[in-house]
Amino acid sequence: DLLINVTSFFRDPSVFDALEATAIPELIERLPQHQALRVWVAGCSTGEEAYSIAMTCRDAIKASGKDIKLQVFASDVDADAIAAAREGLYSLEIVGAVTADRLARYFVRDDAGYRVAASLRGDVVFTVQDLLTDPPFSKIDLITCRNLLIYLNSEAQAQVISLFHFALREKGL
Repeated sequence: DLLINVTSFFRDPSVFDALEATAIPELIERLPQHQALRVWVAGCSTGEEAYSIAMTCRDAIKASGKDIKLQVFASDVDADAIAAAREGLYSLEIVGAVTADRLARYFVRDDAGYRVAASLRGDVVFTVQDLLTDPPFSKIDLITCRNLLIYLNSEAQAQVISLFHFALREKGL
């Protein structure tokens, strides 16, 4: 088992509160019944961002009362990081970073820490992907790339931003 040691990644108020309060509910409102909400977490590393987004989306879908399926695609160039993300095992430190309600609904405590519940892991597909050479996902409603662009030079950043525009549905975010 791969245990991921995290401190406060699961709950960044400035980012996730804004997504939770307005952006994700607006995306869901625009979706027709039975259409999937498609999210791409580019540069997902060990999965914290992908799982945080998935929890936020699931809660917003439930609040909307709509019959919407969630599809989160999470990619990273680092195969070891993707293996850790798929495992979904995080240290006990997430107790201070994840609300008690979400911890109870989306995680299972085991001897090594907290494991993402199978139902949530089923909403997230992790894959090894090099954004600069591999084809992008398509028809995406929301793309996040926390801390990804800082690792790229300006030419590569422009290439990735163009790729994101291509991957987004009309009125995607």
